[in-house]
Amino acid sequence: QVQLQESGPGLVKPSQTLSLTCTVSGHSITTSNNYWSWIRHSPGKELQRIGYIDYTGITSYTPSLKGRASISRDTSKNQLTLQLTSVTPEDTAVYYCARAVGRIAAIRETYDYWGQGTQVTVSS
Repeated sequence: QVQLQESGPGLVKPSQTLSLTCTVSGHSITTSNNYWSWIRHSPGKELQRIGYIDYTGITSYTPSLKGRASISRDTSKNQLTLQLTSVTPEDTAVYYCARAVGRIAAIRETYDYWGQGTQVTVSS
C-alpha cells in the first residue's frame, strides 16, 4: 500500500515562497521507474501538472510556471518537496502529490496513487 500525504502552510502571502512536503509511506521513492509529480487544481480550471521528479532525481517542469517551481527530494526521509516562488493569488489551489509508474505514464499523466491534497491560499 502506497500512501502519500501533503503538508505545509495553508496560507501564503503574495510574493513569498510556497513550500510543501509530500511524505510517502509503504514504498520507497527511489524504486525503479517511479515518477513523483506535483499537481494542482483551482476551481473552474483543469488539473495542472506542475512537474515531477523521477527515481534518480531528474526533474521536469511545465513551462507555464515561468521557472518558479522547484521539486526536490529527501531520500532519507522518503519525502518530496515543492517550492513555488513569487506566488500570487492565481496560485491559490489544492495541491496534490501523485505517483506514475514509467516515463510514458508520467508524461501522459497517468497516476495510480494520489495524496488527499492540501488547500493553499495566497492572500495578504
